[in-house]
Parts: sequence; structure tokens; C-alpha cells
Amino acid sequence: MEFTVTDAPGRERFEARDQAGAVAGVVTYQLTGNIIVYTHTDVDPEFEGRGLESTLARAVMDDARAKGRLVVPICPFLGEWLGKHPEYDDVVARSTRKLK
Repeated sequence: MEFTVTDAPGRERFEARDQAGAVAGVVTYQLTGNIIVYTHTDVDPEFEGRGLESTLARAVMDDARAKGRLVVPICPFLGEWLGKHPEYDDVVARSTRKLK
């Protein structure tokens, strides 16, 4: 199944829609200047297990890169996904604080 991911800035989220136009999943965010904080990923249970979460993650990260934004991944799913995709390290804010 194919999904179309678009930014809905008035709702502060990216929306993934199925071929019929129904919202299948979202990534919410907060934007301040050039910093975008991805706060939550939510996929309709009907669409789970079809790779939609990864489709959303790649789309929001590609959008941030294209717009020159720095990403702060608060969403647990996105944080875990980014751990497996170092190709996005250049746009992700990482803590430089050392833990004791």
C-alpha cells in the first residue's frame, strides 16, 4: 500500500494518507525558528506492520534536511529509528553532556 506524507503546519503535524485520502498516521512536532522537535508518532492500528512508521520517519527527516532544520527527536519511536539510520546524524541534535 502506498502512502502520501504531507506537512499540515496549521495542525503542527505531518500526515500520512492512504490512497483513499484517509489519515493513516501522523508525526506531531513543534517548530521554533530552525529547530523542529518531533514529539509523537501515531499510526492507526489498521495500518500497523506495513512499514508506515518508517515511511513517516524518513519523510519527516528528509523534510527537515531539505529545509535546513535541526531535529530534536523526543518521540521514542523516532529516536529508536534514528539509532538505526546514521545517515541522518547531520541534522539531529545530540547531547554533548557526559553522564557519570
